[in-house]
Amino acid sequence: MQMLGLVWGMLSIAGFAVAFLPCLGSLNWLNIPFAIVGVVISAVAYSNAPPNQRGTATVGLVLNLIAVVFGFLRLKAGGFIL
Repeated sequence: MQMLGLVWGMLSIAGFAVAFLPCLGSLNWLNIPFAIVGVVISAVAYSNAPPNQRGTATVGLVLNLIAVVFGFLRLKAGGFIL
């Protein structure tokens, strides 16, 4: 489950990078819910992992949170326009 959260985070960051390009900012409307699901998966993986094996889940959680926050800021900067 930790690896799933990490891969999900990498995919959400890749989606954010594509949506950061001009004229493609509306892709954040799809990427933000995708990254929120990744946050949930990573949080569950983090809570179920032993204390000394939480690194992968932590990285997945951080990547998904970055995609959510900066995706929202990108949408806000564009006026939430499709």
